[in-house]
Amino acid sequence: MSTWCSKWLGSPPVRTLFERTHLSTVVGLRLADGREVVVKARPFEHRLAGCLEVQRRMHQAGFPCPEPLAGPEPVDGQGPLRGQVVTAEALVPDGTVLPPRSDAPELFAAALARLMTAAPSVADVPSLAPAPPWNGWDHDDPRPWPWPDDMDVDLNDRPGPGWLDETARRVRTRLRRTALPEVVGHGDFESQNIRWNGDKLHVVHDWDSAVARPEAALAGLAAAVFPAGGPEDRPATVAETERFLAGYVRARGRHWTREESEVAWAAGLWVLAFNAKKASVAQPNGSAAARLAKEVPERLRRADA
Repeated sequence: MSTWCSKWLGSPPVRTLFERTHLSTVVGLRLADGREVVVKARPFEHRLAGCLEVQRRMHQAGFPCPEPLAGPEPVDGQGPLRGQVVTAEALVPDGTVLPPRSDAPELFAAALARLMTAAPSVADVPSLAPAPPWNGWDHDDPRPWPWPDDMDVDLNDRPGPGWLDETARRVRTRLRRTALPEVVGHGDFESQNIRWNGDKLHVVHDWDSAVARPEAALAGLAAAVFPAGGPEDRPATVAETERFLAGYVRARGRHWTREESEVAWAAGLWVLAFNAKKASVAQPNGSAAARLAKEVPERLRRADA
């Protein structure tokens, strides 16, 4: 990492501020020239070039996201990061996750609407395909589930709960038949990736999750999961999803067609089903699937799936 920073940022690190590892290795560093940066290493994917260009254009447009500084560039030499690609961005300090509050659906919806207003067009950035599996309903396997992002297991080889597999099939069919145009957006608009100052949006992180999807699908994904990783760390309820979507269309100053509304609900149910399927494999007796089971009929009805 020191060699990479010296080569691509022009200054070696002198202090580690933090380090986290999940799908990527993320390290906060203070460089010898005084700058504080975040360096992120992960396996190579062609879509990363597009993700970084989206982030660069969003920053240039004045949207609150970290400024990209370098990459994606490979790690040379030996060590655990060999063969991975690395990017660097400016560290954005301060801000907090949004605490529980009654108007959270509307605040997150307005933040997403602001993001979508600033986003570049699909034609202006390199390809963002394939989408991450939690919004990858267009994967190539004829079976319902894509390969998960953080588990070395084929979800299709782990049958059940039967209603959950059937939900995935129905929602995937619904989403794949839409002809709505794709736009650039953020595919992981969860509380854990967003920081606030009071009710003012401070910064949106995790631009590796930039995707090209119909706008209604992007709103639906966010509407289903926006509390995740926050103080309550849970999916949104049906009522909260409805309020988010209503707040989103108000913030965008437009009305949705029936098709757009159905696609939004279908996309939200896809990510909830995918997360519940992974949870059922990791913890067969866990509560995630049981919690979703109560909502599936209503969400399927709204998605016309």
